[in-house]
Amino acid sequence: MRKVCVKRKTKEVDITVELNVDGKGNAQIQTGIKFLDHMLLTLAKHGLFDLNVKASGDLTHHITEDVALVIGEALRQAVDTGKGIKRFGCACVPMDESLARASVDLGGRPYIVRNLRLLQQQIEDLKTEDIEHFFDSLAQASKSNIHLTVLYGTNEHHKVEAAFKALALALRSALTVEPRIGDQVPSAKGVI
Repeated sequence: MRKVCVKRKTKEVDITVELNVDGKGNAQIQTGIKFLDHMLLTLAKHGLFDLNVKASGDLTHHITEDVALVIGEALRQAVDTGKGIKRFGCACVPMDESLARASVDLGGRPYIVRNLRLLQQQIEDLKTEDIEHFFDSLAQASKSNIHLTVLYGTNEHHKVEAAFKALALALRSALTVEPRIGDQVPSAKGVI
């Protein structure tokens, strides 16, 4: 099993993340931010990750950013050398009138291209700029290449939830062990 525990304690936040990428989608999330909790539960459920997050801090922005950094670091540690994983994943997810697409490469090159098409400044109790920054921080800390696009939609909540679900499915696929390659690294360079 690929299980990790990552902690981050600064003057601004205190965060603990336990991640099992070979889980069943069980999650316990406590960030104090209702919409972020909902999205992280969604990520775990559809990624089939067992995810426990306990976070507190001074500001919503700091908590959101640092939770992404800690989950990203946990994903990076779970990938380890990348031996035996598929490495790439892609998914499209509809949610009512919205459609989102996520493509992921766990190849060690952090980069994000995102277009969530968000029009409001806030969704529930979370600013949209913090939602966008969550994905940026996740890509950087996990050293993943993430392309995340909402193709269309009119409900802001649905757009973001579809994006989280698409990302969850893409990560699930990329983290899947590919028995045909055994303990080889899925890279022509031999490392990721």
